[in-house]
Amino acid sequence: VFASLIVGTASLGDITKLGRIGSKTIVYYMATTAIAVTIGLLLSNLIRPGSGMSPEALEALRSNYMAEGASRVELAQDAPGLVEVLLNMIPRNPVEALAGGDMLPIIFFAIFLGAAISALPMERRDHIVGFFDGLNEACMVMIHWIMKLAPYAVFALIGAVIARFGLDVLGSLMVYVVTVLIGLALHVALTYTGALKFLARRAPLAFYRKVRGVQLIAFSTSSSNATLPLTMETAEEDLGIEKEVSSFVLPLGATINMDGTALYQAVATMFIAQVLIGDISLTAQFGIVLTATLASIGAAGVPSAGIIILVVVLEGVLAGSGVEPAAGIALILGVDRILDMCRTAVNVTGDLTAAAVIERSEYEYALRGGSDR
Repeated sequence: VFASLIVGTASLGDITKLGRIGSKTIVYYMATTAIAVTIGLLLSNLIRPGSGMSPEALEALRSNYMAEGASRVELAQDAPGLVEVLLNMIPRNPVEALAGGDMLPIIFFAIFLGAAISALPMERRDHIVGFFDGLNEACMVMIHWIMKLAPYAVFALIGAVIARFGLDVLGSLMVYVVTVLIGLALHVALTYTGALKFLARRAPLAFYRKVRGVQLIAFSTSSSNATLPLTMETAEEDLGIEKEVSSFVLPLGATINMDGTALYQAVATMFIAQVLIGDISLTAQFGIVLTATLASIGAAGVPSAGIIILVVVLEGVLAGSGVEPAAGIALILGVDRILDMCRTAVNVTGDLTAAAVIERSEYEYALRGGSDR
């Protein structure tokens, strides 16, 4: 990812082009995230997944997962806020950020270094870009090797989830699970398909066929960051998206574009509220849209990061009710792993859709005479 981002940024040659692509990308990501949260809220009000839970199931979930829920709340309290996340984008030690997989500092440093390389004379620039391009290709070969094991990993993970939590727990939360899955499916079918057809000018079905491998890896790892090298390769080789777009849009998306996670947070918050405190006002639901959209920016692209963000959303909704966020988290932990796998697949699909949309936008900009591309 680091190498590819450097190559893409250095290849732009024009810093104003980087700013134009960056601004369009952020606006698009924020818009689709807000749409995802809205879909989650609409479905939750329509289906009301928390209204039919029996007292016995509620007590069983609390007793089994209260301690783990409290530990997740502690993790959320220790997590940096949005302002701190933005300030930490500038790495104190780039090597430490690379070793720790801290994506925002890695992205910032790679863009900064790529911009500096683009300012070098062409002969020197080509040598450096060639080195990082070769490093990126070597990483892609390793990803191909790992891909061959993906189907076995998916089967093992699903079996492990069922063995750990049992069918009883899954059954008591089935309406909640189905609500989230319907929301994710609608977001892909409506938002992404619409963006592909009308903004990217691409055939949606052909697009989805080409990204199945990425979705499978995202599903099995529950990590946008772990999937990112394959996401970038798929964008460039299978979808034909130019590296200068994919190498910027996709790493940024793996860090701040969490549509599936944001939709899940909306449904989970409404479910918990319906079970523990009853219906919440439209004003509070608008607050969920705003909080979930902004909080997704700081979400780590790693397994179960959505739970930590959910604590932030719950603290606002449950304030003054006398109910602790840990009690709400305990209700949904039993099925979080399964939903985490599904929402991560949606997250990476959204990243690839965004790359297609931004590339089309740049193409139309060039046709209007905006650049010499």
